[in-house]
Amino acid sequence: MTTRVLTLLLFCNFMCVPAFADDSETPSKEKAIALPGKDAPVVPDPLQSGGEAQSTVQVANLIYAGVKSSQCFSDHFLSSAERDSTISTSRRFHAVKLASDEVFNFPLVIMTGEGAFNLTDAERENLRQYLSRGGFLLASAGCSSKEWNRSFRREISNLFEKSPIQTVGMDHMIFNTVYKIDHLQAKHGTPKPLEGISLNGRLAVIYSEDGLNDTSHAQGCCCCGGNEITNAIQVNVNILAYALLF
Repeated sequence: MTTRVLTLLLFCNFMCVPAFADDSETPSKEKAIALPGKDAPVVPDPLQSGGEAQSTVQVANLIYAGVKSSQCFSDHFLSSAERDSTISTSRRFHAVKLASDEVFNFPLVIMTGEGAFNLTDAERENLRQYLSRGGFLLASAGCSSKEWNRSFRREISNLFEKSPIQTVGMDHMIFNTVYKIDHLQAKHGTPKPLEGISLNGRLAVIYSEDGLNDTSHAQGCCCCGGNEITNAIQVNVNILAYALLF
């Protein structure tokens, strides 16, 4: 049995507007206008990018290094988050270029892939600003790609030289938000621990060298020969909840 720890406090204003908007930019809900001789109509929440209401949490998968995409990361966990917590989510990721301003509209962004890569200067600066201003990055080596792992570690270490990537212990709150997770499970052998970078007292980056991609639910993708975390759905739901709480 799982332990559900989230409460209705998740539906705070933070979840209902872009994560990094100034107070002056916070979109207000439209009020119903009474028509002569009729009851006031029900006016739906204003829509945000993708057509969802402002109360719907959106997650981005990044396009980076010019043309690399994060498409082989399953969005299946979003349905689990909506079912097992009070989080109202979009059922699909939104593909967003790392170098664009649009990235700042998402509380959680996902970065994955295979093979070596180099971020552009614009992408590096955007990622630094995004994470420093409260965003959260879930990074995952596709199919345990060693080349991708080396590239990611180089890029993230250069961005945050004073905040080295470190092992995230199983006693961290991120393993106790929606589900209580006592251990990681892997497709092959003992899984490598999750790692992370903390900024301003909060975890801002979570990284899995084995992979949290859940490719069994990602259309047209497979993990052929590599390893994967097999309880990735629960882990990813917890990560989303943590990103919204902190």
